[in-house]
Amino acid sequence: MIKKQPYMNVGAACLFVIFGLLFFVLLFRYFSIEISGEAAGQPLAAKAMKKYTRTGTLEATRGIIYDRNGEVVAEDTASYSLLAILSKKMTTDPKHPMHVTDPQKTAMELAKYINMDETEIYRRLNQPNMFQVEFGRAGKDISIETKRKIEDLKLPGITFIPQMKRFYPNGIFASHLVGYTDPVEQKDKSYKMVGQMGIEKTLNNYLTGTNGKLNYESDLWGYILPDKKENISPAKDGDDVYLTIDQKIQTFLEDAMNNVAKKYKPKKIIAIVADPKTGDILAMGQRPSFDPKTKEGITDGWHNEAIETSYEPGSTMKIFTLAAAVNEGVFNPNEKYKSGSYQVSPRSPAIHDHNYSGWGTISYLEGLQRSSNVAFAKIADEKLGFEKFREYLSKFGFDRPTGIDLPNEAAGRIQFNYPIEKVTTAFGQGTAVTPIELIQAATAIANDGKMMKPHVVDKIVNHDTGKVIKQTETEVAGTPITAQTAKTVRDYLETVVTSKNGTGHRYKIDGYSVAGKTGTANIPNPNGGGYLTGQQNYIFSFLGMAPKNDPKLIVYVAVQQPQIDNYELGSRPVSEIFNPVMKNSLQYLNIRPSKLEKSTSVKIGDFSGASVTETVKDLKSQGFNPIVLGKGPDVTMQLPKAGTTILEGEKVLLGTSGDLIAPDMTGWSLRDVMQLAEIADLKFNVAGSGYVVKQNLTPGSPLKSGENLIVQLQSPEQQSKNIGNTGQEKNSDQTPSD
Repeated sequence: MIKKQPYMNVGAACLFVIFGLLFFVLLFRYFSIEISGEAAGQPLAAKAMKKYTRTGTLEATRGIIYDRNGEVVAEDTASYSLLAILSKKMTTDPKHPMHVTDPQKTAMELAKYINMDETEIYRRLNQPNMFQVEFGRAGKDISIETKRKIEDLKLPGITFIPQMKRFYPNGIFASHLVGYTDPVEQKDKSYKMVGQMGIEKTLNNYLTGTNGKLNYESDLWGYILPDKKENISPAKDGDDVYLTIDQKIQTFLEDAMNNVAKKYKPKKIIAIVADPKTGDILAMGQRPSFDPKTKEGITDGWHNEAIETSYEPGSTMKIFTLAAAVNEGVFNPNEKYKSGSYQVSPRSPAIHDHNYSGWGTISYLEGLQRSSNVAFAKIADEKLGFEKFREYLSKFGFDRPTGIDLPNEAAGRIQFNYPIEKVTTAFGQGTAVTPIELIQAATAIANDGKMMKPHVVDKIVNHDTGKVIKQTETEVAGTPITAQTAKTVRDYLETVVTSKNGTGHRYKIDGYSVAGKTGTANIPNPNGGGYLTGQQNYIFSFLGMAPKNDPKLIVYVAVQQPQIDNYELGSRPVSEIFNPVMKNSLQYLNIRPSKLEKSTSVKIGDFSGASVTETVKDLKSQGFNPIVLGKGPDVTMQLPKAGTTILEGEKVLLGTSGDLIAPDMTGWSLRDVMQLAEIADLKFNVAGSGYVVKQNLTPGSPLKSGENLIVQLQSPEQQSKNIGNTGQEKNSDQTPSD
């Protein structure tokens, strides 16, 4: 028998030595890692931190855009996208399914809340091979209210993805001025809202905030570990922008343009309202326009026509030819000239008045009133001289951009090479200017010679601190004429509206003196070869200011190719924008009609807590018109407020305890109705201009906070016309053509 025991002992010893060495290696490795904190040259603590540390993004909010009075024009708001999970793999507990289990029921319920047909919703939900589906545009921009209603249905598999969107509460509202935003993909594959037009584009760097970060330690599933500190880098919201736009005046303008667009179906409308003392743009709009939220209508017009487009201004340019002549002392309103035609040089074609044959020998003032091209050709050629006339075109800023704080501003193009171009420029043909250049130049006429640079941004404010970062200062762009010249020109321009020969008699406004000039501009043929022909193929316009002695507003309106039956009626659609916008805006700004300017003004007292009976008696004794809006015994509120200076005969609204009661507003002015809306906290809408003829709230009914107050206004002239209206407008109401 062979003994193998010694070999077995040797093998066992070898294994013991090998495992012993491995143990010491592991032990050495353990202590070396413990002491150094590294493995393979890599810091293990950092590796662990990286594995269990999560980073979240704290999204910044884009800055808010306000009007001049702090009313929101654009802001970020939460919205949701609707999502349906179809995959059964998402469900781990059959009692609590996480996928759509009943497509038919789900489709029927969702159809009540989104703008999609039930059959289309069902088709999308009935795709078993899909993991999830969305619902296109109908499933986007879901409001928080709609989201909650859908969640209350407890439909399995229906979920929402939160997102921020840009909200424009007024819809179509100075859309080309304000602009819009679109999501733009960034380098890190995230998306950021970027301004694409108007203020949203120009001030994108101010409006765009900086996202913050949240670093925290979590478990394998991403939940924050208890007692672990969060490292937060807060988001910095975008700066807020305050515009010079006034929401009320802009609304007046939008409503008037809507009415004219619907009635006359023009190719374009351009309108601007400005404060001539400061250069503030109070309203700016155009048709066609678009809804900045949905982008509906944007393909009909990408450009801000008031800023980016130049065109022949027509006879509104005569304002500035006249101003130059008056300033140089070469305009004699009583001097006679032969109207009809004028030839500036033997080689130049003759220019004609708009009625071709003229009106015989008339004064230059009548030439202004009748908008005679010959009168202004002679003024530029024989009175001013072309060299001096060209200097004034530059003084009024027609050969350079105004520098308004909006993108892509165009400059005027002055055609001044040949004699015929020089005389046609004098009456607004050949040379092209932008509407904003006309507004800037007109401020010199309205502001006693000082031409104010236009602007739409009032200030930029830090969203978090309220500190003003940038304040726009009023800027004088030039002084092309003297104060006396400006006053004299306004006097002459008033006769364009008041004279029986004037082309502007449609622009009379009850209680206010208007100075201005009509314009009828040719439209170049896009195919070449002169101008378009036909009764409708013109740009009809009016550039006016009021009150004439101390203008508070300038309004420019241009309507291109309205559907009218007669060339002479071209001023009708223009006046249906200019008149209500000018009058409503003046009343809103509390600019008194001239017939009230000489009335006695008194500071109103404080009647809070006083007896209604005694207050009414007291106010009547002072010549005021008290309107009691409730049935309580004591006064609880009043408008105008205590200490306000008001005029004899003005209404004083008195609120009492209990429900406020709707009064009969027939005959009320816009200002009175606006005070009622303020004291009763009503949402106010107006149609027309003048005084109230209709109201939606029944007199004597309770006024509820937040309800709509809608009134229709008409001028006394229109009311008189309606009494005996036969359905046909008399020929005598037709405006002379310019």
